[in-house]
Amino acid sequence: MQPGDLVRITRASIGVPKGELALIISGFTSHDEASDNPMEIWIVQFMNGRQRQYLTRDLEKISAAG
Repeated sequence: MQPGDLVRITRASIGVPKGELALIISGFTSHDEASDNPMEIWIVQFMNGRQRQYLTRDLEKISAAG
């Protein structure tokens, strides 16, 4: 995944139903010191302008940027 990709949310959360569409704005990698596993975190923007952070496992890529 990369910024500009259209994604579908695969896990419902407060205020965001499963299946909601969003656009990836940016991403970064977070390192978990306990398990030494890097996690990709994506900042997505919904059609109403709100932004939230999601893990890769909670997103399904719909279409690629560009």
